[in-house]
Amino acid sequence: MAASQEERFIAEHFEKLSARLPGAFSLKDDCAELVPAPGQAFIVKTDPVVEGLHFLPDDDPADVAYKALAVNVSDLAAKAARPFAYLLALGLPDHPDASWMGRFTDGLAEAQERFGLTLAGGDTDRIEGAASIAVTVFGECPVGRMVRRGGARPGDRVYVSGRLGGAALGLTLRLGKDGSEGWPVSEAARRAALSRYLRPEPRLGLNAALRAYATAAMDISDGLVKDLDRMSRQGVDGGAGAIVRFDDVPLFDGLRETLEADRGKAMQLVTSGDDYEILATVPAAHGDAFELLAGKGGVTVTAIGEIVTDPGVRMVDGAGNEVEFASQGFDHFERRR
Repeated sequence: MAASQEERFIAEHFEKLSARLPGAFSLKDDCAELVPAPGQAFIVKTDPVVEGLHFLPDDDPADVAYKALAVNVSDLAAKAARPFAYLLALGLPDHPDASWMGRFTDGLAEAQERFGLTLAGGDTDRIEGAASIAVTVFGECPVGRMVRRGGARPGDRVYVSGRLGGAALGLTLRLGKDGSEGWPVSEAARRAALSRYLRPEPRLGLNAALRAYATAAMDISDGLVKDLDRMSRQGVDGGAGAIVRFDDVPLFDGLRETLEADRGKAMQLVTSGDDYEILATVPAAHGDAFELLAGKGGVTVTAIGEIVTDPGVRMVDGAGNEVEFASQGFDHFERRR
């Protein structure tokens, strides 16, 4: 009997992406065989991206594929794990044309090469409604050395990598929302912000610094305030909240200007999510060493506050006055109108 259309589809578009992983069996079996190196544990994460929620229908398929991998690898980066393989479950409402699939697999191949992982298997389905791309990533980390979300202690410094607000700014500018056409953002900053929305960059260079010094870490996917609240609530030794110095928060290029033109909107962008930067807590005594080792890994980190015993996340300005923020961050189950 001849190969089915699905088998031909997989062979044509995805088999080449599995070539470097012997245990993937060229995607011709129902399962992959993955064996961790001695002393290593598997670190596993799945985080789908959905059309209309995480990407737009007219986004370049290469960008969609890249983002689907990047947002998952970002979680591994926050755990100080090295990515090496992934599964892909692709649900599409219609059979894609050759051009779309060509761009999609180009994006996967580029992301694989950049992040150091290989396709191990997955599934393809025809579905009703919006397209869904579900990636499951596998990383390696020495047994017992994964950096957990819980573990922050009172007095720990709160660090973020990179700059915040770029993805939200890029999406807002692209959609022309909230009067953004008149914001004083340079063309270069607009392009950079759109690139941050389309192609997040997992901070894998923080691996050594996190493993050596972090008491807790996670990536910022749903917003600085929401994710820091999640992390601090799981703190130990009485750690339950955090104080953030807004003036120290590193803002994406273009947001300083936006802050002057529309402070309320700029604050919302900074806290709305999709940054995929790393949020980490580090004992104050190790802060300088953490910053130095992060820099050696090619990643800039900034201390923006401290873990405290009082619950909740408070944001203050340079004078210590409370800073109001309109957005608590993104919530998948929040009712939307």
